[in-house]
Amino acid sequence: MRRFGIGFWAVWLVGGAFARAQSFDVASVKPHPQSGDGSIRVMMGGGPGTSDPGRLNYENVSLKAVLGKAFDVKSYQLTTPDWADSERFDITAKIPQGTTKEQFGVMLQNLLVERFKLTYHRDKKDLPAYVLVAGKNGPKMKVSEAPAAGGMSMGMRPGKATMNASGMTMTQLVEMLANQVDRPIVDGTGLTGKYDFTLEFAPEMRNMPSMPMMAGGGPVTEGESAPSLFTAVQEQLGLRLEPKKAALDLIVVDHLEKTPTEN
Repeated sequence: MRRFGIGFWAVWLVGGAFARAQSFDVASVKPHPQSGDGSIRVMMGGGPGTSDPGRLNYENVSLKAVLGKAFDVKSYQLTTPDWADSERFDITAKIPQGTTKEQFGVMLQNLLVERFKLTYHRDKKDLPAYVLVAGKNGPKMKVSEAPAAGGMSMGMRPGKATMNASGMTMTQLVEMLANQVDRPIVDGTGLTGKYDFTLEFAPEMRNMPSMPMMAGGGPVTEGESAPSLFTAVQEQLGLRLEPKKAALDLIVVDHLEKTPTEN
């Protein structure tokens, strides 16, 4: 009997720790108040791997963006109600110490289930995609001599984005480009090195709702323009984006409440 009691106590401890690891310590979810001056500020900060791993701070975020974080998928891998991309919320939460990225995703999923009554299922489907290949005359990027991991900075002006990359791999470039076209991109370049380059293009603003306008040399002068991303990749990097189909895992939302339960 005593042995059973010790075993039960151990199971209770493990089960209790597991349950706590699946939920935020404290969480607040509120509809985002509309700004009177028409300005837009979107922030998704905090969590494992960031400078503030113990606190989640989301401001003016759509539930589609939160779902992407929760399931670690891109927007094109989510099937949601239309309003999930337009209704905005402020979410703050205290994250238990030592939480991993995988546990953080589960916590977000459980928060959506608890506060928005989320139900969903997984699916797989062939979707439009691109393959990144080397151009006819080969890549124009400079082979990087930087020993450190790749870095990237982005400057935004009306009608023009400038990306400065140092030591960037093709895997990193593909991920960055996929964020701009809102479509999956497969690396077909065969390039395994790291590269330095500057890429200037006209951004699709709908694909960068959280990107603040940054100083980049002042306002665009009259007559100044930037090429499309596809033209810029071909002319400035010596690469090319070709359309294709790719089988992707999808998260299909079956039910999602528009009004969260009270904190």
